[in-house]
Amino acid sequence: MKSHAALPFAETLSGNWLRVYFNSRDTQNRCHVASLELNITKLDKIRALSKKPLLSPGDLGSFDEFGAMLSWKVPHAGKNYIYYVGWDRGISVPFRNSTGLAYESKDGKTFKKVFEGPILDRSIHDPCFMANPCVLVDGKIWKMWYLSCVKWRKTSIGLKPWYHLKYAESSDGISWDRTGIVCIDFKDKNEHAISRPCVLKENGIYKMWFSYRGKYYQIGYAESRDGKKWTRMDQKAGLSPSKSGWDSKMVEYPFVFDHQGKRFMFYNGNDYGKTGFGLAVWEGSK
Repeated sequence: MKSHAALPFAETLSGNWLRVYFNSRDTQNRCHVASLELNITKLDKIRALSKKPLLSPGDLGSFDEFGAMLSWKVPHAGKNYIYYVGWDRGISVPFRNSTGLAYESKDGKTFKKVFEGPILDRSIHDPCFMANPCVLVDGKIWKMWYLSCVKWRKTSIGLKPWYHLKYAESSDGISWDRTGIVCIDFKDKNEHAISRPCVLKENGIYKMWFSYRGKYYQIGYAESRDGKKWTRMDQKAGLSPSKSGWDSKMVEYPFVFDHQGKRFMFYNGNDYGKTGFGLAVWEGSK
């Protein structure tokens, strides 16, 4: 845990206690998964912090050799499915991502990788890489919204990837059908990165918070009736950078959840999680 606390993901334990998973980097800049337990009404009260990584980078030559980063957790049929991003280094480009699967131990202290290889990698629909899946089990269908990188380009400030959000389905959470459905696309020529979708289904409407950026990340919002065709309403996202401090340049990687009648958002601030994560509460009706 040399630096960063990126992509927070929270679950309720009991009462006002939450377990928050996040991703830190070691001295070699590789991602590992960690967790802590905090009281949502007394945020300075932390009763547990993982003493060792729950999930770490893989072996030499593996898809996650240079980082393993938790993206989403899904409880189903007595198991907790952990979808994580594997990092690999490139030659012509800096990195490549793909998605791995792990199961959580009963005590919640470790994750065990199900396969040595990824369950999702680049494909005919995702030519450069894919990452940051959000997964919901909706009836008998597993639904995934994920980041899809479609190109890299050389710019005046260096190499830049273009990625937006796509949709996939599965019957078991392991084998996924991707048909190239784009959920959230670039809205103008300045926007080149859309990431970390967080989807809730409420009263028959799918609601998504996500990150988008030109120079700096902002948090966006969209709604859908079928989970495939979305209408962006970024003005309703509910959170903007602060005037000063740890989240004054950017806000990104939202995780939205409900707790005891209130809606909350964990999110990252400046420098992609280097300044830690924060908590916001929704003011007004949902």
